[in-house]
Amino acid sequence: MPDIERPDGAVIHYETFGEGFPLLCFAPGGVNSEIDFWSVSAINPLTEFASDFMVIGMDQRNAGQSPAPAAPAPYDVMVADQIAVLDDLGIERAHTFGGCIGVAFILRIAEEVPDRIASGVGQDPVGLNHTNSVDTFMDMFKPTLALAREEGVGAVVESAMANRVFMANNAAGPFARRIHDDDGFRAEIGSMSADAYVDLIERYADAIWPDRPPYFSVDEAFVRSCETPLLILPGSDVFHPTSIAEQICRDAPNAHCLDVDCRSEAKLPDTIETVRSFLKEHTP
Repeated sequence: MPDIERPDGAVIHYETFGEGFPLLCFAPGGVNSEIDFWSVSAINPLTEFASDFMVIGMDQRNAGQSPAPAAPAPYDVMVADQIAVLDDLGIERAHTFGGCIGVAFILRIAEEVPDRIASGVGQDPVGLNHTNSVDTFMDMFKPTLALAREEGVGAVVESAMANRVFMANNAAGPFARRIHDDDGFRAEIGSMSADAYVDLIERYADAIWPDRPPYFSVDEAFVRSCETPLLILPGSDVFHPTSIAEQICRDAPNAHCLDVDCRSEAKLPDTIETVRSFLKEHTP
């Protein structure tokens, strides 16, 4: 279970499962994109595909066992972390599998370093269009902003100590895990003024969910030119609109969408085999 220290002091944790051509996985969970979140996914690539591939799970910075500085984490920084995992393993090229925000990561890697990925499987892609708004995503940060403004940063720290999982306890803020686990970091956050903490969280939220429709991490023009083979499993809620998945598959030259109910009980076994076949087809 290696850890990589990044130039800014962040530590990125990753784990590997199985052997074969590498499959780098970006978990669902937004701010909490971490290995453990795969356990509640209809398709858990860490277990489903380890018999055929070397599956790599990673905790994104600020999630799971990947502590990071109290700073925004824009997509270029996150992609650099992801490529650092491949570099640490001596991997030149890998498949990718992403859920939720993980699809945004796949698209950004395909734009920045297309030679490093052989294909991408995108499950429940996030996105902005007529079915939602930036506020849909920004709402998760409102409880921590309100708590800091009304009761001070000390109250945010207390909330993080009570429950360190941001997605289950928005009031604790996106740095909740490290506040809970790291005495020095807890003191650093606790010493901030309410105004400074609010500014930090607003900048953090703008970095992870920028007002950049429809895909957050890349522009539409790039997706229309993206040659990376993509297999998309559509979502069906306000964070993961079916229409976002359909737009990826309509615009990207080498993208294919499965049915929106492809993870239903009846279809799930066939869907898993479709994903496996797709990955094998595009293995160099």
